Amino acid sequence: MKPIRLVLAEDQGLVLGAISALLSLEGDLEVVGQATDGQAALELCRTLAPDVLVTDIEMPRLSGLDVAERLRAEGSPVRVIIVTTFGRAGYLRRALEVGARGYLLKDAPADQLADAVRRVQAGGRAIAPELAEGAWNAHNPLTERERQVLQAAEDGATTGAIARELGLSEGTVRNYLSEAISKLEAKSRVEAARKARELGWL
Repeated sequence: MKPIRLVLAEDQGLVLGAISALLSLEGDLEVVGQATDGQAALELCRTLAPDVLVTDIEMPRLSGLDVAERLRAEGSPVRVIIVTTFGRAGYLRRALEVGARGYLLKDAPADQLADAVRRVQAGGRAIAPELAEGAWNAHNPLTERERQVLQAAEDGATTGAIARELGLSEGTVRNYLSEAISKLEAKSRVEAARKARELGWL
């Protein structure tokens, strides 16, 4: 029986090495590639065609959610498992929306990750049980445009720069920011972006 081929993506070298070492102990799993940023992970998935990508969320260049979304858009058969410290239902919900098949927390036992890889490879899902129940109750009030505008504002972009980037008028950008600030009961765009980030909506 052929082993399940894995690519691992994690920007912390020690964590990446530990996950690789633990999974390599499993006779039916084979780590074929490792990446320390999202763009490299995406390229490895394209060139190596692994069965499963095990990835963190927060990484340089592309996040794990970005990678999952791009793989799905390309029609890639690679199944994605997110392994993260973000134990918030908002992140889980976004992960599921972009096509991830698994979502585990980094403090989960090693055998739980190996079992998740097998379950996902077999066509199932593997969700941290403490998060699964709340995932669909975490309603994100932001529209996609409000999210985009808030994300750009979080990076310090001016209203004019956001307008140019998204092809909108400055007045429209101000309206989106105002709506997002109101929905999040924040005092400023910075506070709104921080709240949305903490809830996993950015």
